[in-house]
Amino acid sequence: MNKEIALVSGRANPELANQISKELNIPLSKVDIKQFKDGEIQVYYNETIRGKHVFIIQPTFSPSDNIIELLIMIDAARRASAASIISVNPYFGYARQDRKDRPRTSIGAKLMANLYTTAGIDRLITLDLHQDQIQGFFEIPVDHLYSSAVFIPYLTELNIQDLCIVSPDTGGTKRASAYAKFLNCDLAIGYKQREQANEVSKLQIIGDVKDKNVVIVDDIIDTGGTLCKAAAEAKAMGAKSVIAMCPHALLSGNGIENIENSVIEELVITDSIPFRRECSKIKTISIAPFLAQVIESVMDRTSISSHYDLNNS
Repeated sequence: MNKEIALVSGRANPELANQISKELNIPLSKVDIKQFKDGEIQVYYNETIRGKHVFIIQPTFSPSDNIIELLIMIDAARRASAASIISVNPYFGYARQDRKDRPRTSIGAKLMANLYTTAGIDRLITLDLHQDQIQGFFEIPVDHLYSSAVFIPYLTELNIQDLCIVSPDTGGTKRASAYAKFLNCDLAIGYKQREQANEVSKLQIIGDVKDKNVVIVDDIIDTGGTLCKAAAEAKAMGAKSVIAMCPHALLSGNGIENIENSVIEELVITDSIPFRRECSKIKTISIAPFLAQVIESVMDRTSISSHYDLNNS
């Protein structure tokens, strides 16, 4: 299998790519990524990838250079006669723009899907899309994975009593419900109102969290405003403790400071986005072994349905 695969890393998250490489025992293919003084990106594969199945590992968080870099890597692989090109996007950027919720606005997630497909990918592997419907924006296979595969074992090890799973907003109800059903525990849902992006004006929790140990599950932390408000509301309603789990830690602006100053006792994230800063409350669980298993299954043409069991339960 090794001779058929070329593992390639962009510059967005080389640490994760290196871990996946070690898990699969396949060295990363050598690629030169050069950036001109004006910011223009050029990609050159230093070894032949003709006839190979090329897996490009690149999350597309800000800056937008990460997206352009990925598109150019895809284009270069296609022009180098790769047998297939699989984009491994642990974090799929622009996923929050998944619908036209007011006149004269863009649907950024659909635009990204068009760009990936036009550049030449044959398959997308991604983790915790903001909404499941984004899979339908593609005309190619999409392996939509869930961080529950790494979070649930961690939660099980903690053996938390009087557990209550909380979604910080109604959009995450399906995710939180799957956790609660799998763990056979209580569920509560946050209802939030925004006056503008990144600012939650009001948040209330629907459900009983009194004397419960609350675990808030979400998909993306940007500034942490919603998460911190949900945690504060849970404590105000009598929760004994609050921890949070979220795969994609953008932590923009004063996000880390917000987490540090919140009532959240622990925030568990993945390395879908590299977290290179200090925060006493943040614990990172690597998704490299999980992604390596999926890549192996794709190449061996074996089922990956076991990775969806929690969400289909």
